This record gives sequence, C-alpha cells and structure tokens, in this order.
Amino acid sequence: MDTLTPNHFHRVKVLLGWYLGISLATLAAIVALRHDAAAVNTAVWVRGTIVAASALLMTVVASRAGKGSRSAYRRLRILSAVMVAAIAAVLALPGTFPLWLKAEQVVCGLLLVAVIATVNSKRLRSAFR
Repeated sequence: MDTLTPNHFHRVKVLLGWYLGISLATLAAIVALRHDAAAVNTAVWVRGTIVAASALLMTVVASRAGKGSRSAYRRLRILSAVMVAAIAAVLALPGTFPLWLKAEQVVCGLLLVAVIATVNSKRLRSAFR
C-alpha cells in the first residue's frame, strides 16, 4: 500500500483547476451573450450552470481526497465518470446546443477523461486501499 502524499493529487487538482476555469469562463460568456437567442437558449443556461457547479464540487472533493478521505476519492471517481457521460450526451444531441458550447464541452470532456485516468491509476487506487 502506498502512502498518500500531496503529489498524488497534483495532476488531478491542475486538471480540475482548468475545468473550473473554463466552466466559469463559459458561464461568463453565457451571461455576456444572453441577448443572442442563437448563442444562448434555456438549455445553454442550464448546462452552463450545472457544469460550473460540478467543476466547483469536484475541486472541493479532490481537495478532500488529497487529504486522505476515501469517501471523497470514491465521489471523485463517480462524479468525473458521470460528467463525462453527460458531456457525451450533450455532444450527441442534435440541435439542442450551439456549436460553441459543444466545443467547450469537448475540452471539458478531455480534461475529465484525464482526471478519470489519473484517479483510477494503480498509484492512486493503492493509496486508498
């Protein structure tokens, strides 16, 4: 069994920092474009808010997991997988979301896939046995 160190979660925290930053920037763009019905509809508002909230939640959960919380580690593994599935659904839905939001979701999805790979690595799993 590995001993959990701050370095175990450094990559996860960096990836989630980018995810949070992009999500908050997207929310700011939604506010700025709110009068453009082609760029921002109700689905964009809902999705943008959910993504920003999930990014904030995952950042907090990763911080707790980095301090040794097994339940936070488990939550992080679940949340990251659920969000990737939700992003895949957004990308698959025709016409509901504008292209700019789908592009942002691709970037967020790639960041979360890297989070999933990291939190499910042998190194981290063995630290939480």
